[in-house]
Amino acid sequence: MNKSMLTGIVAGAVAVTAVGGFAGYKAMHPAPKFADVLAVKPVVETSKMPRRECHDVVVTEQAPVKDTNRIAGTAIGAVAGGLLGHQIGGGSGRDLATIAGAAAGGYAGNQVQKNMQQKDTVNRTETRCKTVYDKHTRTIGYDVRYRLGKEEGQVRMDHRPGTRIPVKDGKLQLAAPAES
Repeated sequence: MNKSMLTGIVAGAVAVTAVGGFAGYKAMHPAPKFADVLAVKPVVETSKMPRRECHDVVVTEQAPVKDTNRIAGTAIGAVAGGLLGHQIGGGSGRDLATIAGAAAGGYAGNQVQKNMQQKDTVNRTETRCKTVYDKHTRTIGYDVRYRLGKEEGQVRMDHRPGTRIPVKDGKLQLAAPAES
């Protein structure tokens, strides 16, 4: 026999043995059909939606003043003070008492009208609005930790898996329905 022929036969025998051994190994250890789910964590997205919130408020304010110079109060106070001063005084002092009474009465009448005007209030209803934010949370996916054979990995899925994920040709079938 020729050396080349002998080398070819030995190489062929080694190749056939290797291929047969690999095929036998695969037959005895088939590829897994499922990956085991170890943990599932929802991935959430939070958004804020603005909206207007309005409510009515009663507002109390000073009524509009018609007599800003308080002429009516001053005049009535001056007349009353003059009459009172005229009653008190006698002789030539009567004229002085009338004038002093009118001056004091005018000032007092002015102050009384001022106090009355400040206490004169009106109520009106006013709508007040403000922007408030409502929080909305939604699940956008799931981070899934899995074990395929002896290897562990992580993948994001759009639906919650069961306890196992189908595997085809060594790849996770993420769109396929999971088996519990």
